[in-house]
Amino acid sequence: MPKMNQLTISCENRPGTLADLTKILSAAKVNIVAFNAGSAGAMGYIQLIVTNPNKAKTVLKANSIPYYEERVLLVKLPNVPGALSRFTSKLAAKGINIGAAYQTAVEDSNKAMVVMAVSNLGLADRVR
Repeated sequence: MPKMNQLTISCENRPGTLADLTKILSAAKVNIVAFNAGSAGAMGYIQLIVTNPNKAKTVLKANSIPYYEERVLLVKLPNVPGALSRFTSKLAAKGINIGAAYQTAVEDSNKAMVVMAVSNLGLADRVR
């Protein structure tokens, strides 16, 4: 399973925050392949998987946008009921904690892509 760099940006929870960020990255030709966003009160966060993390980090720094970077697992699972349950049960059996996760699949696709921040990336990478 591939390991990817995820960039997490703390931001204001207000209209236009995601639009502003994606405009900056788009102008630099940074492609976003996955994202997750959430908020708690006035603050929010945006987690990104991009095709060129180094370019994204350069753009974020140039625009004084703080970020946190971590390695995450990118898992391709069958897009069927129970696939996520089976995989996460295997992680649990190995004592691997999932700190954050998000998933997407195109309608009628037979595969789903799952991004997971886990407590033991090396061990999780070997789970099948």
